[in-house]
Amino acid sequence: MEAPQFRPWSDLQPELLGLILKRLPVLSDRVRLRAVCQPWRSNSLEQHLPLPFPWLTLPDGTFLNIPGGEIHRMPIPEGACCQGSIDNWLFLTHNDDVCSLMNPFSNTTLDLPKLAREWKRVIGPCSRFKPISYKLVVPSPLDSSPNSLVAALIMDDSNCRTLCISQPPIATDSLRGDRYPITSLSDIAFFDGKLYTLGGFGKLSIFELDKDLVISSIGKIIDSLGDLGGVHQPLASENLYMIREYLVECGGRLLMVTRSFHWGSNSTSGDVFKDKRTVALEAFEADLHSSPPRWRRVRDLGGHALFLGQHGSKTLPAGECSGYQEDCIYFMCDYPWPSSSANPLRDSGVYNVRNGMITPLMSETAAAPLERVGQWRPAWVFPSAAM
Repeated sequence: MEAPQFRPWSDLQPELLGLILKRLPVLSDRVRLRAVCQPWRSNSLEQHLPLPFPWLTLPDGTFLNIPGGEIHRMPIPEGACCQGSIDNWLFLTHNDDVCSLMNPFSNTTLDLPKLAREWKRVIGPCSRFKPISYKLVVPSPLDSSPNSLVAALIMDDSNCRTLCISQPPIATDSLRGDRYPITSLSDIAFFDGKLYTLGGFGKLSIFELDKDLVISSIGKIIDSLGDLGGVHQPLASENLYMIREYLVECGGRLLMVTRSFHWGSNSTSGDVFKDKRTVALEAFEADLHSSPPRWRRVRDLGGHALFLGQHGSKTLPAGECSGYQEDCIYFMCDYPWPSSSANPLRDSGVYNVRNGMITPLMSETAAAPLERVGQWRPAWVFPSAAM
């Protein structure tokens, strides 16, 4: 009887290799598969793959692989500190107030204005305050539009915001939150190429820019949440709670997400964030075609997955990505001040917009305590599908 003939694994058909890759939502698993042999690497690079699951930046400058829980390091310039992200780009601050955007997967760098210095120019050189938080947004992806307009929302330790408009590497205009009708900006987002801002309690405004990218006018679109702004049911029995608002484009809709926290009052450790936990999330769509425009509650995200973050948010069609859940909001612990390094999984989860349930972001075995100290801010980072 003739012995069976076995072909080497390197001869695996590209179609079968593609099926395997599509079942690997974790980037590191795809990298390991491609490292097996040269045929697997070359064939895998020709596959049209869904986006892998994003990574989380950690305080010490490393990256957490979701959902596997592995820790990775990337070649980041020495002394640089990550303050946020835009898709697969990190927003880095360096010495002497230098700022840049860097794609750690391609090592591409884009110089930005010295935002801390620009903030000092607007607030005054003698101020005792300092910037502690940044949020950057662009109207189009940086990979395809490296000369894109960039809007930066800077929060200082007086809890006041400054909005900086730039055409990198030049700052074109800046506006401080206590010097115009909106007293405190909560978040910013580009929608249909226009810059919108949240001013707290559902106040939505639009910023018009002239041909020189200078803010020419500010128009209030929606004044408040109206009847939708009541106490959310899970908070009815809570004595202390607070609400954070996020603004994000999602599948052709402009959404506001409210995140409600229970605010513990019995902490003796000195960490005021220790007992703070997310107890409810809600999503609202800006109905810009009604008269007057208003917010309306939404019960789905149109099949999208929304990754929520104070330092960068992003939505993607869940069906085009690996391991993403439809109509769900992914969130992590991103609210401590820089001096209070925290495990981003300490207050993390996946909120299902359809049924209102919150489930863990990672399994208990993968979500081991991350006792890491550093100045990096937690942010989502999205590796490209071709990696």
